[in-house]
Amino acid sequence: MIDLHSHLLPGLDDGSASMRASLRMARSAVDEGIEAILMTPHHMNGRYENRKQDVLLATASFQAALDEENIPLQVFPSQEVRINGNLMAALDADEVLFADEQNQYLLLEFPDDDVPTFSSDMIFNIMQRGITVQIAHPERNTKLMAQPEILYQLIERGAIAQVTASSYVGAFGKKVQKFSEAIVSHGLAHVFVSDAHDLPNRDYNLAAALEKLAREHGVERRELYEANAEAIIDGRPIQRLIPSPIVKRWLLNGF
Repeated sequence: MIDLHSHLLPGLDDGSASMRASLRMARSAVDEGIEAILMTPHHMNGRYENRKQDVLLATASFQAALDEENIPLQVFPSQEVRINGNLMAALDADEVLFADEQNQYLLLEFPDDDVPTFSSDMIFNIMQRGITVQIAHPERNTKLMAQPEILYQLIERGAIAQVTASSYVGAFGKKVQKFSEAIVSHGLAHVFVSDAHDLPNRDYNLAAALEKLAREHGVERRELYEANAEAIIDGRPIQRLIPSPIVKRWLLNGF
């Protein structure tokens, strides 16, 4: 498996606090069946500034530590970038890391409880550059829960979405799980990721989520998600589903 979202780099953000913790998390990833994983520390979120060169160096150092410990895991540098007014300038200055070496897929994070009013226009401008925006953990955003049509509009216009595996299997509670299931059922998600932190309930759960996906939506949907993860890290086009709007009463019935 390939994991496109994690916080394993030691001491950079709210993920791993030490190399010891990072190595333990890496061993857990291997036990989960993960072979390659993107390092996506928070960037430009008002608390953390993890600049491109720093992430490149930290990822190379972590890979060396993994090799020294004989942990069979490949790690690659990336960032989880908060949408903000300085993002376009950061892109112009080549200060942003993507999911792939072709600079095709950008992992973009909204605030937990909001989608800024400028988001749609900024995402459109980013995509005009030939960049595909990956929306991070939409299922945990309270604004998207209240107004799921915002997510539908972004996906319909060309963005894609990651759903955190732990959300889909219920680790964040029933409300988040229900919204995750709605996003998946309505063709608004394209890949599962771990978003792993060294925190309670922030494990990988990728295998469990993919098993549930196959059980509820068929093996072909699981294979599509797995193929999409590989395509994203390689900078190739993904397989898309036909999106449909989430009707609010569909959610209310489960909350």
